[in-house]
Amino acid sequence: MIVPLQVGLALPILAVVALLIAIVAVYKSVEIVNAYEKRALTVFGEYRKLLEPGINFVLPFVSRTYTFDMRTQTLDVPRQEAITRDNSPVTADAVVYIKVMDAKKAFLEVDDYKRAVSNLAQTTLRAVLGDMELDDTLNKRQEINARIRKELDEPTDEWGVRVESVEVREVNPSQDVQQAMEQQTAAERRRRAMILEAQGERRSAVESAQGDKQSNIIRAQGEKQSQILEAQGDAISTVLRAKSAESMGERAVIDKGMETLAEIGTSESTTFVLPQELTSLVGRYGKHLTGSDVQADESVLDSIDFDEETRELIGLDDIEEILGQIDEEAEMDVEQMEKEAEAIKAGDDTAQIKSADQVIEEMDAEESGAAEPERE
Repeated sequence: MIVPLQVGLALPILAVVALLIAIVAVYKSVEIVNAYEKRALTVFGEYRKLLEPGINFVLPFVSRTYTFDMRTQTLDVPRQEAITRDNSPVTADAVVYIKVMDAKKAFLEVDDYKRAVSNLAQTTLRAVLGDMELDDTLNKRQEINARIRKELDEPTDEWGVRVESVEVREVNPSQDVQQAMEQQTAAERRRRAMILEAQGERRSAVESAQGDKQSNIIRAQGEKQSQILEAQGDAISTVLRAKSAESMGERAVIDKGMETLAEIGTSESTTFVLPQELTSLVGRYGKHLTGSDVQADESVLDSIDFDEETRELIGLDDIEEILGQIDEEAEMDVEQMEKEAEAIKAGDDTAQIKSADQVIEEMDAEESGAAEPERE
């Protein structure tokens, strides 16, 4: 009775164990691969194939898979210390972008492709920095990136990995070198500031000198014009005074002659001796009364107008040209003066100014009226 009882209890246990084993076997035989992955399959340690994205069935318990991410991956290169060609210590770090192109090679040719690429990037970064001078490491960042990528391409191709890009993030010289560079930069800035200040002062001096020069030229031109006009005024005044004196002397001679004729006319003698210059004397008298030239004996008396030599001497013909150089504010309204003169000449002016002919006629009438009573 005991044996059958034990057998009856063992059968359910075996069934449960078998069910569990079947469930685990099914679970182990199904491999679900993501869309961005590939998996290397080995059976009893032997490489069989790459499992593509989706559901894949493998032998349970004897198969093993290794996952490879087929997307672009980022590897941080730790900070590295290097000595440049000109013996300046620098530190630099970088970022490497890689992508698995052949999962089979990445599985069979290298143990850990990420670690391998990182270590190779570190050594390459130190080598590239050591082959350059300090100024180049600071300025030629793109050249450093290109050289590191070129050095990584060949070995990573054998691993089924492609280096898509390399970016050096920072290149820092030592603290002493940084202080020296800061001092050099400050000195260069001070030098440029001094040069710019000197150039500004020089330009300011040049501009000031040019302004003084132009001011002196304008002032000299004004003084020159003033002196010319003053000289012209003095010349005209001198000539007018000379003409006036000459005219007054000639008028005195004429008046004296006329008085002599009057005395001759009042004498009791019936015989008169007239001088030959009588006609000339009468002509001169008429000239002074009317202001016109009188012709006698086919000779023309001198006019009180200036002759060409005198006009050229005092520069009367150049007066308008000289006056035209003066500021417009100092010019007289010639047109308005001409209108006023025309109005006076036409008799429209309220002042009722008499012409020279009217004054002479009135004087002749008064003299004639005064002479007739004396004869009576």
